[in-house]
Amino acid sequence: MTRMFVRHKVNDYAAWRKAYDDFEATRSSMGASGHEVFQAADNPNDITAWHDFDSLEKAQAFAGSSELRGAMGNAGVVGQPDIWFANPA
Repeated sequence: MTRMFVRHKVNDYAAWRKAYDDFEATRSSMGASGHEVFQAADNPNDITAWHDFDSLEKAQAFAGSSELRGAMGNAGVVGQPDIWFANPA
């Protein structure tokens, strides 16, 4: 199992959250399971989310996909996201 973390800023959390929720079926079809979303304590438009994948390769494929880039653009993500991967220790 590999967990993918994504941190980015958004223009408007409510608009981003709607787009995020609408993308659930695509995320799932691309191998993502489980997720959680966090907002920075001092900035509700600073978002960190995680998703689990069966392998690092599946997580990297999702992270590099045109589907994810398009969804982020439509959701109002500002700038480049920080994406990293971790395995259970």
